[in-house]
Amino acid sequence: MIQGARVSAAIDILTEIAERKRPAGEALKDWGVAHRFAGSGDRAAIGNLVFDALRKRASTAYVMDDDSPRALVLRTLVTDWGMTPDEVSALADGSRYAPAPLSEEERAGLERKIGDDAPAHIRGDYPEWLAPEFARAFGKRAGEEGAALAERAPVDLRVNTLKADRDKVLKALCRFAPVPTPHSLLGIRIVQAPGPGRSPYIEAEPGHGKGWFEVQDEGSQVATLLTGVAPKQQIIDLCAGAGGKTLALAASMQNTGQLYAYDTDRMRLRPIFERLKRAGVRNVQVLTAGDTDALGQLAGKMDLVVIDAPCTGSGVWRRRPDAKWRLAPQMLEARLKEQEAVLDEGAALVKPGGRLAYITCSVLPPENRDQVDAFLGRHPHFKLLPWRTLWETSLPDATPPDSADGSADTLQLTPLRHGTDGFFVAVLER
Repeated sequence: MIQGARVSAAIDILTEIAERKRPAGEALKDWGVAHRFAGSGDRAAIGNLVFDALRKRASTAYVMDDDSPRALVLRTLVTDWGMTPDEVSALADGSRYAPAPLSEEERAGLERKIGDDAPAHIRGDYPEWLAPEFARAFGKRAGEEGAALAERAPVDLRVNTLKADRDKVLKALCRFAPVPTPHSLLGIRIVQAPGPGRSPYIEAEPGHGKGWFEVQDEGSQVATLLTGVAPKQQIIDLCAGAGGKTLALAASMQNTGQLYAYDTDRMRLRPIFERLKRAGVRNVQVLTAGDTDALGQLAGKMDLVVIDAPCTGSGVWRRRPDAKWRLAPQMLEARLKEQEAVLDEGAALVKPGGRLAYITCSVLPPENRDQVDAFLGRHPHFKLLPWRTLWETSLPDATPPDSADGSADTLQLTPLRHGTDGFFVAVLER
């Protein structure tokens, strides 16, 4: 496909997303099925353009004075793909498959800059209704923190120490120019190519099939390590999902002790069985989804309860940019109720002297510190463990960074401050 045709396709897909309120991934998949002539390079470039346009929808609409799919795509070519307004004008020449020529207003929008006086939610590309919560979390840095969440994310991997070490995986993936992550000693990072460049399909690599590594953001790796997981413990991953943190916990336990994996949704839990087998994990018992009787038998027996809580996912907007524009206040309220319930459920499982680790992939205070404070009000026999102490024990070779929210008790990781997704970690002891 010529470049103009790719741009037109991206505009069509964004129109479909806007008009039918569809997730971007579904719309892109359906477009690919209906346009089988498009090669893998075409599909990758179109997908990148769609996601890049969604990442910065607010700032683009502000500067272009137009929130149409066409305006989003044209501006993205300048702000993220390195094209000049003249180059965009030459591309949009109205020829077959190419977009129609630029209007004077569009040309002016492509040349316009966003001033420092623009509202924080515009500079940070997040929904306006969340502006008070971003201000609570980050103060004057709210716009900068949001802008970092609107950039492309790298591909992060966690080395599975049950089968490999970091040097072995770095060597196996050398053609992707991997580098060690700065905080996690188990992490490897591959930077995604800009513009139309394809992100490497790492899960197709032989090393992944052999169980040498898993795709996992460094923030998630750090969160898992800060729980204090150790060999021979009794641990439950209470919101296991597909098992990403379960696998990381099992490796840190060196296949000893007993690790339970539980989730209320059997469909979310289904992929865990193949992943456990591939990773060589032998100390995990997967509980039947929704079996509260099985949980009851574990009451007061766990050294560690890990709660990777259901949340809005605001910390992973780099990877799911369309999700931030679908998020609504009632969705946040629903997540808050779920978090409160699972925290209370997890508290009953912790033995005296044991720990409860509360983790979200969110940057919103209502889901993070507010939930922790409310939990401590309901469960005064728990206390917070300062995150720096946990860091010095669990990641002794990495200098502890400041928490993005300035807290000494809980850790907020963000792309701006730490180069990770937005993860929140609170560890409490009974």
